[in-house]
Amino acid sequence: MTPRKTVKDYIRTIVDFPHEGILFRDVTTLFADARGFRMAIDEMLHPWAGEEIDKVVGLEARGFILGGAIAHQLSKGFVPIRKKGKLPGQTISQAYSLEYGEAVMEMHEDAIAPGEKVLIVDDLLATGGTCSAGIKLIERLGGEIVGCSFIVDLPELGGRKLLEDLGMEVSVLCEFEGA
Repeated sequence: MTPRKTVKDYIRTIVDFPHEGILFRDVTTLFADARGFRMAIDEMLHPWAGEEIDKVVGLEARGFILGGAIAHQLSKGFVPIRKKGKLPGQTISQAYSLEYGEAVMEMHEDAIAPGEKVLIVDDLLATGGTCSAGIKLIERLGGEIVGCSFIVDLPELGGRKLLEDLGMEVSVLCEFEGA
């Protein structure tokens, strides 16, 4: 009997991308497999069963793929949080630190109504910087974050602890050692 595949089995590792010494966890192989993709969406939803969720927020860019699928499954609206300058219309922005510099994330100023319950999704949790910027944006609009859901966690980089220290409930499907 062949052992049942897990979500982690569908993810390939690319060595030295985008820089030497990095082990890139590529979820596009997971997305390309219908069974693997369905498994990931189902497993990302499972911890939030029974929770009231009004909107699903996806973080650029792979979070859009996951967030759209999860929002569809829940019959809820989807909201993208994008890199600065990518959204039309009126936006709010939040700067955050990267390993070598700073970046800015934006969302539409009317994307979340006060009191709406929000689930944040993305493919990878590393340092937590992008997600923490998203949390700040959502909270500035009065949204209430139900939790944060990821496919992969890189625990050595401390993102989960950062988000939990912000009071977030965090769900991940698998972990990989190393950066």
